[in-house]
Amino acid sequence: MKVLIVTGMSGAGSTQATKCLEDLGYFCIDNMPPMLLPKFGELYLMNEMKTDKLALVMDVRSGDFFNDLITFMDDMKKANVDVSILFLDCSDEVLINRYKENRRLHPLAQSGNNLEGIRLERQRLSPLKGQSDHVIDTTNFSVWDLKNKMIELFKDDSSQTDLIVHVVSFGYKNGLPIACDLLFDVRFISNPFYVPELRHYTGNDERVKDYVLGADETKEFLKKLFDLLQFLLPLYQLEGKQALTIGIGCTGGKHRSVAIANELVKQLKVLGYRISLEHRDIGK
Repeated sequence: MKVLIVTGMSGAGSTQATKCLEDLGYFCIDNMPPMLLPKFGELYLMNEMKTDKLALVMDVRSGDFFNDLITFMDDMKKANVDVSILFLDCSDEVLINRYKENRRLHPLAQSGNNLEGIRLERQRLSPLKGQSDHVIDTTNFSVWDLKNKMIELFKDDSSQTDLIVHVVSFGYKNGLPIACDLLFDVRFISNPFYVPELRHYTGNDERVKDYVLGADETKEFLKKLFDLLQFLLPLYQLEGKQALTIGIGCTGGKHRSVAIANELVKQLKVLGYRISLEHRDIGK
């Protein structure tokens, strides 16, 4: 079991960090009230939470939580729970700019002075920062920099961050799929619809499949498409993309696109990606 305490300066990136942890399989609870920590720890140790990776987000909104948190962590460690603290920091200047951009007041800026609130928060959190296991300074970080850092620190073998590839066949006459990232038009291939003995079958049928895939231009297209995707997919994954939808379109979405999508899925599985397949218009 793992428990991660996420804390630090307000505006330093806890929201984005929490999203990253959720992607990595953590069950995240934001703004955890300190007085609930003992009961929460009890439930977690009894396995009532039904999760082995838990992240508790605590900041100045939670009030004076330092003593309660240290007690909670000591209890967890005595129970052999892997518990650690992630502290997100950022320079005062960048925090001020972030609050200006969002037109928000710092939680401790009771007088309306954000800088005053930031300095007070930094003073209160100073002891906690000194006891943190991980400190990330997001001063010069983009959203992607923070995501990559979170993956570097907290990804393990059970984390689901591998790219999911969804391949969808469709017919242009029925409109484009809404969520496609990459779109390929296969209407250049001879249409089985105009072959009387193939018209009433689909690309799932061996006869249609052989007709479509047997063409020289189809073989060349699939070779080039596979080479392109073999190059692109690791780059999308490196940039943190979790899901990619590839659309394969023909006129009606029954023959050519279905046969090509089926063959593409077969090839992509060799690369080890998680693949899903949808024939959107095959029944229309």
